[in-house]
Amino acid sequence: MKQILITNDDGVNSSGILATKEAVKDLGRCIIVAPTTQQSGIGHALSLFEPIRVNTTILRDGSCAYAVSGTPTDAVILGIYEIAKGKVDLVISGINIGENLGKSELTTSGTIGAAMEAAVHGVPAMAVSLQVEKSDIKFHDGHVDVDFTYAKKITRKIAKLILKKGLPDGVDFININIPAKPKDEEIKITKLGKRMYKVNVEKRHDPRGRPYYWINGKSVHKDLPGTDVYVLKNERKITLTPLKLDFTADIDATKEWLKEV
Repeated sequence: MKQILITNDDGVNSSGILATKEAVKDLGRCIIVAPTTQQSGIGHALSLFEPIRVNTTILRDGSCAYAVSGTPTDAVILGIYEIAKGKVDLVISGINIGENLGKSELTTSGTIGAAMEAAVHGVPAMAVSLQVEKSDIKFHDGHVDVDFTYAKKITRKIAKLILKKGLPDGVDFININIPAKPKDEEIKITKLGKRMYKVNVEKRHDPRGRPYYWINGKSVHKDLPGTDVYVLKNERKITLTPLKLDFTADIDATKEWLKEV
């Protein structure tokens, strides 16, 4: 039987992780290994200076899962090598509450970071995110009232395809984003957009007059056609972005540039 490792960055008690399980439970044995608490924005971080604890927990549907005291990356490593004993056919990270689009999210999203870590270990992986219209629920730690019907349908379709055929040649993992109100069922292959948010640094002062900061951002809707940002937000279509681990840029151009040294 195929083994599917399900993880996320929203925490083991997130509604999205149960939605993922419901979507693929008949495709193989589902093992849920995820952070104990909300870890959004943690990226590809790995715990190196503190012990990681794993506890079994009972989810809202009565099933058992593994709660990891560390990051999504920690959860993937422990899930593959300790809990599944190296026998994982597919890692699904999600369904995340809120979209993960563009180049900046590639390194800041814990959802994508988990899929990337699986790819590092040679396991096919997919990150799945659902756009939500209420920004206040994106970082909720636990159950949220969101309709996952469409997201589950897409997750199942792609998971079934990967289990049957694997990923395309040259693709290490994929990033899928699903509109809150999709125009239709078309899945568009996209490239990464520039950014999902325009960064804003807000300076405030505490009661003692000392400054502190909030880093936030305003949602970006304008990007080049064909990018995940543009397609999701302007065309309201599902985006599937094929990704690879090799970030190496143009070596010959760099050699030419270095001649000036």
